Amino acid sequence: MTDKSRKTPQTDKKPPAKPGKQKPAAAAKSATEKKAVGKPKAAPEAVPETVEPTAASPDLALLRERIDGIDRHIQELIGERAQFANQVGKAKGKLAAAVDYYRPEREAQVLRRVVDRNDGPLNDEVLVRLFREIMSACLAQQEPLKIGFLGPEGTHSQQAVYKHFGHSIHGLPLASIEEVFQEVEAGNADFGVVPVENSTQGTIQSTLDMFLTSGLKISGEVELRVHQHLLSRSGRIEDIERVYSHPQSFAQCKAWLREYLPKAEKIAVSSNAEAARRARNADDAAAIAGASAGSVYGLRTVAGPIEDRPDNTTRFLVIGRELFTPSGNDRTSLLIFIKDEPGALYNVLSPFAKRGLSMNRIESRPGHTGRWQYAFFVDIGGHVQEPAMREALEELEELAHEVKVLGSYPVAIA
Repeated sequence: MTDKSRKTPQTDKKPPAKPGKQKPAAAAKSATEKKAVGKPKAAPEAVPETVEPTAASPDLALLRERIDGIDRHIQELIGERAQFANQVGKAKGKLAAAVDYYRPEREAQVLRRVVDRNDGPLNDEVLVRLFREIMSACLAQQEPLKIGFLGPEGTHSQQAVYKHFGHSIHGLPLASIEEVFQEVEAGNADFGVVPVENSTQGTIQSTLDMFLTSGLKISGEVELRVHQHLLSRSGRIEDIERVYSHPQSFAQCKAWLREYLPKAEKIAVSSNAEAARRARNADDAAAIAGASAGSVYGLRTVAGPIEDRPDNTTRFLVIGRELFTPSGNDRTSLLIFIKDEPGALYNVLSPFAKRGLSMNRIESRPGHTGRWQYAFFVDIGGHVQEPAMREALEELEELAHEVKVLGSYPVAIA
């Protein structure tokens, strides 16, 4: 199916097709033998010897026998890994809850090694997802993590939760970004996942504003490719008189909507999943949301993806109650209140520049400390426990009115 047939709604008017991009598969290297760590309780079943059927006449039965043997071996190794994960938990002693066993910096290190070892044919994203689920299941042996996110079920925030934590968690869909912060602060959720910026529409201001008063820390980040779909009960574009969606999604699809639904009423709601929930009640209504929302609320796809930019990506932050140790490739987020004097912003950024620390992002917001007073959100490459960052922060304390470390956390992986 071409991009044209995939993206065009069920109407006589068809837009020009957008060329798709395919990443070439990596060449596979010869497999090398690896020694298993630890000793399982029972010797694993022997894996059948490698079958090398000729290209002219592959033996399907032998190929399937080989795959079955590999599957058994994989299952045994996963079981052995889960046993060692249990032993790690015992080595840490009696802890209060699942959150006390979770180490985001350790998971980041494991996943980076997965990427470094990957020689194909599966791509990095697929392998990272597989290993993330294995780690998620192993951690859940103690107790599933409780993760708050902007609900209801079917939002992109929920997809970000699964991408970062795997599916062996207990998700808590909440009504607003503010409520996600509140539930984590109260201890009802171990972590929360909130959107912070989109590659085409910029910053989600309500998330930044929460950090002005919250004591929570950023413990991770997730980058999620966001594909928007037009969903409805009937699946026919000619029935649609009104469209529900989150304001950000309307902005991400404005060119498509202008071309195909110029007369439809646009109604903003709190989330795309809420849009899907409302659209299921009438044939003349539609929602812009992810494909998963369509599955949850029983809607048909009218068209999609319909986002104006094919690289549409949203960055999410994982918020928790403590800072974690370095992972080896980290980012530090700061909230800086500057003094009202000439060159103040230049002065507070110079300690990082002098030490070769890269600034990834800067954003200003009203500081809530007085009229025309501003706070700056700054992302710097590095971790607060590293010498260069520590020295820069010590110098910054003398130059700024106030400095707040929002978090030092692993850079997003795949």
